[in-house]
Amino acid sequence: MTHRPIDEALRPVRPHPVDALWTQPPEPGQVDPAVLSALLHRHGWQRRGGAVGRYGRWTPPGPGGGGTSLLVPESRAFPDSDDLLGEALVALSRSGSPSARDVLVALAVPSDEIRWLREVPAGPVGAAPWTVEEQLRAAARQTLLAGALATRARAGYYGARHRRSAAASLDNVLVGAEPGGRRLTAFLPVSTGRPLAIRLHEALYAAREAIDYQRATGGMDAFDAAVEAGVSRELLEALVALVRGTEGARIAVEWAPSEGVPEGCAAPAEPVEFSPGDLPVLREAGARYLREEPSVPVRITGAVVRMRRSGPRGAGTVRLRVIAGAEIPHVRMTLDEEAYRIAGHAHLVGLPVRVHGRLESRGGFRRLTDASGVVPVQVDEAERDRLMKSLQENLDFFEEACSGD
Repeated sequence: MTHRPIDEALRPVRPHPVDALWTQPPEPGQVDPAVLSALLHRHGWQRRGGAVGRYGRWTPPGPGGGGTSLLVPESRAFPDSDDLLGEALVALSRSGSPSARDVLVALAVPSDEIRWLREVPAGPVGAAPWTVEEQLRAAARQTLLAGALATRARAGYYGARHRRSAAASLDNVLVGAEPGGRRLTAFLPVSTGRPLAIRLHEALYAAREAIDYQRATGGMDAFDAAVEAGVSRELLEALVALVRGTEGARIAVEWAPSEGVPEGCAAPAEPVEFSPGDLPVLREAGARYLREEPSVPVRITGAVVRMRRSGPRGAGTVRLRVIAGAEIPHVRMTLDEEAYRIAGHAHLVGLPVRVHGRLESRGGFRRLTDASGVVPVQVDEAERDRLMKSLQENLDFFEEACSGD
């Protein structure tokens, strides 16, 4: 198994659900008129009159919006409120405006919204190279992944640690992009994604403050304190990817109006801006996090999946699939002749082994140094059968170890 660097896309963010998973507007009885009005305002719709205290007339953003309007009741105090809501929702579902789609998604799945905006030069008639949108999506995913990592632990550099569970937590994130590759919005369902939104909100502000401090004083001390707020090498690399090749970029966090503002968070939260002038500081701080993140003492239990040594005797290299003891999928280590023999016997009979050592930050916390105390571990029959099946599927690896090639 190979491990991808943070700047390489792992897999695409879940596609926007309008076409694939959702085709009907929400029922009027499920929609709070105040929430609908707040979402229209958030997504650029303009209120242009209406009966005060009864309903508002809203028109979409952009040129040509004056020909379309929605009548949205201010409350359910009047008998025709459900009728007005129903007509407004149908009109939104039939609109070709990306903002209308985003409003409907936010109604269907109450979500905190993360917005990215990149200032990139426009091409002919406002068009942009296809790579611009690809870069925005990749940077947005890196940003979300860095925020998800920070909800699991605080570290200046994660490497392979917590990556699998952090990536899995993004499965329920919805995404909508505007044409041109300059804007993208991620919808984080409040039920599962609010901790990520809060942590990312705090981390972005902490990163901005640390950059400003370094540019004003030349000191990097603020980045040490920023780790506790969720700043990491992974987040800084995401910001580099977002800003590189632009005239500037910003990220905004908008809280779900149906749920309110989380305790201790700003309302409204101002967008956090980054510029090309920040790139040297971001790169320097990221390298510092990588350099200074300490190794971690661990006791790992894992199944032997690969063994190799240069001759029939002596030390060899062993790779474990981690079962417990560290938030990484695999780890490599060098074992002396006796420990290598114990690992080989455990592999043959379908037992995992337990080993003590230190996870080294170099290489992304994928290597165990000072390995000692290698012993087989008893497991239940179901796990043992699964390990034996894995052995049969990987006999070529073990034959390499025994052949001395």
